[in-house]
Amino acid sequence: MKLKSNIYISVFLFFWLTSIDAQTDTSFKLNFNKFMIMVKQNHPIIKQAQLLLKTADASTLAAYGNFDPKVFYDLDNKTFNAKNYYQISNGGFKIPTWFGLEIKGGIENNNGVYLNPERTTPYNGLIYTQLSLPLVQGLVIDERRATLKQAKIFKEQSVFDQINILNDILYKAGKTYWDWYFSYLNVQIYQNAITLSETRFDAVKQTLILGDKSAIDSVEALIQLQDRRLNLQQALLDYNSKSLFLSNYIWLDENTPLEITDKTTPEENYFTNETSKTVEFKISKLDSFIYIHPNLKVYEFKLKQLDVEKRFKQEKLKPNVLINYSPLSSVSNLNYNSNNYKWGVSFGYSLFLRKERADLQITKIKIQNVAYENLNKRNELTNKIKATVYEFKSYQNQVEIYTKNVKNYEKLWESERRLFDSGESSLFMINSRETSYINAQLKLNELLNKNQQSILGIDFILGILQSKY
Repeated sequence: MKLKSNIYISVFLFFWLTSIDAQTDTSFKLNFNKFMIMVKQNHPIIKQAQLLLKTADASTLAAYGNFDPKVFYDLDNKTFNAKNYYQISNGGFKIPTWFGLEIKGGIENNNGVYLNPERTTPYNGLIYTQLSLPLVQGLVIDERRATLKQAKIFKEQSVFDQINILNDILYKAGKTYWDWYFSYLNVQIYQNAITLSETRFDAVKQTLILGDKSAIDSVEALIQLQDRRLNLQQALLDYNSKSLFLSNYIWLDENTPLEITDKTTPEENYFTNETSKTVEFKISKLDSFIYIHPNLKVYEFKLKQLDVEKRFKQEKLKPNVLINYSPLSSVSNLNYNSNNYKWGVSFGYSLFLRKERADLQITKIKIQNVAYENLNKRNELTNKIKATVYEFKSYQNQVEIYTKNVKNYEKLWESERRLFDSGESSLFMINSRETSYINAQLKLNELLNKNQQSILGIDFILGILQSKY
């Protein structure tokens, strides 16, 4: 059901964003949640992040491949002067196991005039089974097991790498949306201001004809109108620029980019609600958020990978002792006889272990380096969370205060307008009050934008933004 609804959203958005000019009476309201869902589903960077999991799956599959059974066959034949000097054939299978034991089995069949006696086999061939077990180095962990363990850890880490990418792109997209949203509101403010100026300019011209106003009043009214038209052009330029920036984040399922048109507008009075009480609750759970924070989880998995590497490097300090045991039987007589066998031991050890000790030391340095990075990142995140919360509270208080200011500026403007209409005020005063009211609205939009972005920033810095959409 969720997939179907997401497809519907994409289709509807496509038709609204690409609607033809004949549809002048239609528009599409794009709210914040719909936009963020679209970004999370279709943005190429987010799809690219999904490839991390596929890469991790492929790496894990490759690591499991080191434990795949293998079949083999070797044939070595020499003929000279019409004589078969020797023919040596050996075929079978190898099975590596998790515990370091390798099982090998096959049939060996050798013959020839000048065959080395030790390679002599029964006429029908010799069946053997070989068990190889490391007794010291490689008994606890070897390269195959280390590679597989690290691949599994990398797979878990990739989940959090993906979350970090999701959080980052959604945060950038969200900030871009609010910039676009409030630039649209600014355009509306200037459009309303021009309507007021045009009405007043027309009224001043009429009163000038009747002789109630001086010619200089019409000049002042015209200057005010022209200034506001210029301000509107600047606001439209800013809005169009923000629309193009927003278009960078809107894609369809088929990797088709879409462009915001003038028929697509934000849904007004649609804000993300976040109260101080909600923020305080999140802060009370700060230790829990820090513990599961995707940025820190990445470091945790890096340390796990390095711990596996360290254990493997420590294993390399041990002597290399390998014991082999092979029960033997002929093809014509498959009965096991304890007297028919082959066994051997191989031993190897570096006297100074300089390379092995250096490799281990380098790994330990890597662990210390990641641990320091983890500690520093944890401290940075804690302080950033506190700073973001402080920023949110500050902007929230500023919005509350300035909302009241805007209402007071509106009252002053309404009062001055009544006085002007009754002839008890000047054009200069009404323009001054009106300009102050317009600037107050613009300032409030700026504060509301910062407040919305700070709300977004809290979820981003806590690492939970991607889970909300």
